[in-house]
Amino acid sequence: MRSLKHTLALILFFTTTTQAQNYQRTPLGAKVQAGSTDVEIQFFDPSTVRVLKSPAGKTFKKESLSVIKKPQATKLAISRKADILSLKSNSLTVNVDLKSGAIAYSSPAGQALLAEKEEGASFVPFDDAGSQAYTVTQSFRLDKDEAIYGLGQQQRGKLSLRGAKINMVQGNTDDFVPFLVSTRGYGLFWDNYSPTLFEDKEENTSFKSDIGDCIDYYFMLGGSLDGSIARMRSLTGQAPMFPLWTFGFWQSKERYKTQDELVGVVRKYRELGVPLDGIIQDWQYWGNNYQWNAMEFLNPDFYDPKKMISDIHQMNARMAISIWASFGPKTKQYRELEKINALYNFSTWPESGVEKWPPNKDYPSGVRVYDPFNPAAREIYWKYLNKGIFSLGMDAWWMDSTEPDNFDNKPSHTYLGSYQKVRNAFPLMSVGGVYDNQRAVSSDKRVFILTRSAFAGQQRYGANTWSGDVNSSWQTLRNQIPAGLNFSLSAIPYWNSDIGGFFAGSYNQTWNDGSGPQNPAFRELYVRWLQFAAFTPMMRSHGTDVPREIYQFGKKGEPIYDAIEKSIHLRYSLLPYIYSAAWDITSSQSTMMRALVMDFNDKKVINMNHEYMFGKSILVAPVVNAQYTPETLVKSTAETGWNKNANSSSKAVPVNFTEPKSTTVYLPRGTAWYDFWTNEKIAGGQEIEKRTTIDEIPLYIKAGSILPTGPQVQFATEKKWDHLEIRVYPGANGEFSLYEDENDNYNYEKGAFSTILFKWDDKGKTLTIGARKGSFPGMLATRRFTIVYMGNDRKVSREVTYDGKMRKVSL
Repeated sequence: MRSLKHTLALILFFTTTTQAQNYQRTPLGAKVQAGSTDVEIQFFDPSTVRVLKSPAGKTFKKESLSVIKKPQATKLAISRKADILSLKSNSLTVNVDLKSGAIAYSSPAGQALLAEKEEGASFVPFDDAGSQAYTVTQSFRLDKDEAIYGLGQQQRGKLSLRGAKINMVQGNTDDFVPFLVSTRGYGLFWDNYSPTLFEDKEENTSFKSDIGDCIDYYFMLGGSLDGSIARMRSLTGQAPMFPLWTFGFWQSKERYKTQDELVGVVRKYRELGVPLDGIIQDWQYWGNNYQWNAMEFLNPDFYDPKKMISDIHQMNARMAISIWASFGPKTKQYRELEKINALYNFSTWPESGVEKWPPNKDYPSGVRVYDPFNPAAREIYWKYLNKGIFSLGMDAWWMDSTEPDNFDNKPSHTYLGSYQKVRNAFPLMSVGGVYDNQRAVSSDKRVFILTRSAFAGQQRYGANTWSGDVNSSWQTLRNQIPAGLNFSLSAIPYWNSDIGGFFAGSYNQTWNDGSGPQNPAFRELYVRWLQFAAFTPMMRSHGTDVPREIYQFGKKGEPIYDAIEKSIHLRYSLLPYIYSAAWDITSSQSTMMRALVMDFNDKKVINMNHEYMFGKSILVAPVVNAQYTPETLVKSTAETGWNKNANSSSKAVPVNFTEPKSTTVYLPRGTAWYDFWTNEKIAGGQEIEKRTTIDEIPLYIKAGSILPTGPQVQFATEKKWDHLEIRVYPGANGEFSLYEDENDNYNYEKGAFSTILFKWDDKGKTLTIGARKGSFPGMLATRRFTIVYMGNDRKVSREVTYDGKMRKVSL
């Protein structure tokens, strides 16, 4: 009997021990060995979980390039029932199948959110340039009715990612961020930097990365699309404030060839009285291709760069300049970077030292891309940028080819291993190097970077990403809206595109007695693109083949010129609204360019590609189809686009730009809407036919909105906001917080700013102007507000003096 008891005790001991060894509690969660896979669950906070998976027994060290948040102590209840290990915070439940290693996520109330597919993780070993690595895959099961968005910018022309197959490798016009958000209220960040295939099929949704030491992803529960974006920014960094002047109008082209030409453009805008805040100098100010990106004005046509910048500043404008991630063999940077083995081997732009098209390969340029993953290389990069350009008073950086151009895919090594292993994170590191170094030497001028590519976490580096060298075509314009929306849904809030498209060679043929900016087909496309751009985070005109300055399109009193000027003035009138929306991004993790699905519970907007909210009050429905001229399909790439002999099939037709047209607009349900132009009130939940003209696109204001408008100016800071019009759109309660600071510098981080909260009580028809909070040097002590009640039943206007104390205005 004693022997039997002893045997039973041993069996119980070994069984308990075996079960206990299946998982181990850790300070952040738990480690599990499921078959041949090690699984670790780390709670970064009650709503954010990191999952690491690797072949059993394989040790590795992974430090994220994107994630900067440190895990915080999280109270967890950990229990086991049969083969399911449960980890519960007060916000999230994570269940791990101890047999398969599959993980399922649910709310504390038991609502299923996302589940890995059983046997959905795989590791295929291979040799990565002398180091052992894996091709890693993780599959998930999505609910058939949920919608997902994000993954950066794609030129697919679609908003929803359901059914998509996307090969995520950074390119000229595709910027990939492996973060998606779901209408079920969660976000998913796949923390891998190598080329990655995302595929959503009926049976599973998967990420498959070419190279990884492990599977590494983050699940975050935000409760909404906005909430999930906020979680991602908490994980990877918050977006700083841009200077007010970056939200004005910017003029550019490929390229201004002399100092006098560049300064002359700003002077011409001032003479015409057309607002302008920025001018951009594109490439080759450094001279020939062997001196590529020398970060000095070696081109003799830029004879006095310090005076050039000073002349622009004296006209109250700012200047940005093109810099690249590559260097010619005759530059100082090349020689210094070569000494520390910080130059890549693959072929990049420009391929020839001869500045003619097509490239003459008999005279190779020798240009090589530098290694931004190397801290010493980033310091070298900034040393020359600071000395050669920033010290002259340059205001902003146009960082081109930050993906970068890679023409032959030759194997290259970086400071962190093979180039392929970290390829997609190149823009994060190159942009971050400039931001960190400029902030280290100056706090008087906010960093502003215009860049061609992006990766997860880049929002923390003061960068606005543009959509690359896209075509000048109507289809490309249509593609830009879902491209910008998905990029914004990837937690990076600042995005823009080349107004009119970059490659416009097909419009240089003579048509209707005009070519280039006189070609009616290009004129219509340009105006509609510019009207769209007025409602993006940066309004910037740029391209090759066809000049884009307003005076190229005619003169005041002519329909196209007047339409361009009207849109620019409209942009400036909205600066108080836009700058306050920027503060909402910085302080509350908001998003400026908003897919309708973010704000409306309406099935019809789940995959709406051609409308969006700009801020939380303005619905924008750009005109994205030709109404006056034939719509010509134009296709080109970075290779073919430089061929100036392109032509189109446009034929001469009568064009009357004064003729009214119409387009259809869908107004989301759940609110009433006001036509911005006519103030007509319209019920939501319906498609309407909207009359349009060449100088107007459909704009609608949501009921309950409070919309501030500013004075007419020639540049953003010309006039103080001492007399703003505050428009109140009745039909619902609403509020708006007006943000102000010194417009530049980083004193706002120390509390040097103010906010004024406006609250509308729709039932009582009363607007409360709250007591001002905060202060900053130069703040207005008193000011006037003209309050305008925008109800279409009656129009009431009240002028009030405001001294910072609460006021109630009855309307």
